[in-house]
Amino acid sequence: MKFLHSMIRVRSIEENLKFFCEGLGLQETQRKESPEGRFTLIYLATEPGEPEVELTYNWDVPESYGSARNFGHLAFAVTDIYEACARLQRLGVSILRPPRDGRMAFVRSPDQISIELLQEGPALAPAEPWLSMPNTGTW
Repeated sequence: MKFLHSMIRVRSIEENLKFFCEGLGLQETQRKESPEGRFTLIYLATEPGEPEVELTYNWDVPESYGSARNFGHLAFAVTDIYEACARLQRLGVSILRPPRDGRMAFVRSPDQISIELLQEGPALAPAEPWLSMPNTGTW
């Protein structure tokens, strides 16, 4: 497993880039715009290939996210997302967003920290029981 990034929601791209890039010395490694999802993702790292901070800017941003919603999740790449989810299930962990697409799943730590699991490389072929498993709870 490889640690990928931590995500935080931001209300101002400009203010946060100034803080993280000019203030802390991070550099922008990639940016993704999603007009259909109405959000922008900006990834920052000390250098390319290092773990990143993902700034998520929701275009229809509320006045305040509240302190519990600024932090989003930790993300890890796994070599086999189905095996990783099965292992967690055997430990009693609920798969809140199953890897129906063979690519992404969400679980929560015992302290309710949201954890994103991403398939390393291309997505695996959709497979049961994940394909028909519904989302549960919040992630």
